[in-house]
Amino acid sequence: MDRATFACSTAFFRDYSSSSQGAFCLPGGHVDFIEKVESFTYSDFFRDYLIPNHPCIFSAKFTEDWGSRRNWVTWDGKPNFDHLLQKFGEAVVPVANCDVKEYNSNPKEELPFKEYIKYWKEYIKNDYCSSRGCLYLKDWHLSRAFPEQDVYTTPVYFSSDWLNEYWDAIAVDDYRFVYMGPKGSWTPFHADVFRSYSWSANICGRKKWLLYPAGQEEYLKDRHGNLPFDVTAPSLQDRSVYPRYNQSQPPVEIVQEAGEIVFIPSGWHHQVYNLEDTISINHNWVNGCNVAIMWCFLQDELAAVQREINEWKDPMDDWHLQCQLIMKSCTGIDYKEFYNFLKVIAENRISVLENGLDDEASAKNTPKAAISTLGMLHAVFDLKRTVKVLTSLSANEDFKKLDLTSLSPSPEALLHYLKAAIDTALL
Repeated sequence: MDRATFACSTAFFRDYSSSSQGAFCLPGGHVDFIEKVESFTYSDFFRDYLIPNHPCIFSAKFTEDWGSRRNWVTWDGKPNFDHLLQKFGEAVVPVANCDVKEYNSNPKEELPFKEYIKYWKEYIKNDYCSSRGCLYLKDWHLSRAFPEQDVYTTPVYFSSDWLNEYWDAIAVDDYRFVYMGPKGSWTPFHADVFRSYSWSANICGRKKWLLYPAGQEEYLKDRHGNLPFDVTAPSLQDRSVYPRYNQSQPPVEIVQEAGEIVFIPSGWHHQVYNLEDTISINHNWVNGCNVAIMWCFLQDELAAVQREINEWKDPMDDWHLQCQLIMKSCTGIDYKEFYNFLKVIAENRISVLENGLDDEASAKNTPKAAISTLGMLHAVFDLKRTVKVLTSLSANEDFKKLDLTSLSPSPEALLHYLKAAIDTALL
């Protein structure tokens, strides 16, 4: 980083390190369209979309060099079934039935990829109709299963990705997905895991998105506090069932073309339709800009569990631990793992600040390489946001009731370490 860039970045991250994140209404439902790669910087994205939690669309120019856009698509813009079968035919993939409601989602099954492609071809041939229903391949961890494949490169705008950085480090899971589905397949109304950001790139086909800014979902709940499965259903007009629906704003509507990337802000509920046979790449991610929203979500989830099993509080000796276990089974994380999540993220940034980046690491697609690319001031920004959330977690009464002796270092020691690293970096 040259001196001029360093000085500019210093002022930039100093200005935004204390900013608060919140939802707001878009004037007229407008969503910005980012046309040119060369004139749009990471700092632009950070300032105009990450911090204010504002959606945007990136043009197809941002994905034109991806291997999937060259090889997964036929000359006329359709899914290249022959190529996909050659590369992934023996894989087993998760498939949802869009015609069946199971609680607040669609039931899933595991199918051989070659069987799904056979179904898809027949579905098209039968004028998009099948006795098996409308089947949608969703949440396929293709990158994890086929790391050697030239599929895509994560754009720099989405490279500060704490979720995948952490789950890669513990080698348990990831939040990188491929979706493939015929015209008419869709995803019911929801907000993303941990209230994370998401980005979704169409390799081929078109999608329609209905987006509600964070907070608007409160007006869409029924009299029991449940969100609708389908936000377009006529039953939402029934005030005896959905008493506040008329107070909600109309959704922000996006039609996403082939090659384009949609950025979905943190906590925005949405419903998505495939208007054509469509393949897309999707990541969920959290970073310093929305980690506080993730922490608020976890507190809300734990409070909901505590309300559900409150009657067992007195007779159950380990009630607080049981609440954590139930929350983890529902959300995928508990308070102690959230602590370890923050620790891994912080230690990676401190390592770069203290030791720099060797040539071998910088040449690889690693978290440390991404941290180095975004610069020292971004690492400091991340540490400052981590300190704020870790301070809140350490003071939380439900966290303090857990057995914290297994945490190393202790929350107090980690906080001291982080604050010292920030002070040293800013000297």
